[in-house]
Amino acid sequence: MAITDFKHKITVKVRFHEVDMLGVCNNAVYINYFETARLEYIKAAGLLPEKGLFSDGKLFLIVRNEINYQDHSYFDEELDVYTKVSFIKNSSFGFDHLITKNKSGKVVADGKGVIVHVDPKTRKSIILDKGFVEKIKLFEPSVEIF
Repeated sequence: MAITDFKHKITVKVRFHEVDMLGVCNNAVYINYFETARLEYIKAAGLLPEKGLFSDGKLFLIVRNEINYQDHSYFDEELDVYTKVSFIKNSSFGFDHLITKNKSGKVVADGKGVIVHVDPKTRKSIILDKGFVEKIKLFEPSVEIF
């Protein structure tokens, strides 16, 4: 994954409670950075319901997270978290992430996540809404549709 593949970016700062005794960011924290970036992506793409998150009765569940660690980050370091929707299927879509050090551009981690649209009552997967898919396609023209 190259930075040029991404059009969405947020910047986070490694906080004190996210590091160990050596000041190294805990590996599990990167999942939180991915989640924050996904939510900001959804807002930027115009996919947040008018009345706010969870107001439209739709339910999306994360079913996969994957991380490849390439470097460490440290307390108070600024990180850029790049995010894109890489694919859309009938009931699921996938995110790609890249985390770099803000000052040097060095890659800290990359990862992927898969989210499934489910029926709130049965928890079974259901087809993604056409409007949802169209908004992603407008925001992310390179998205692969399966």
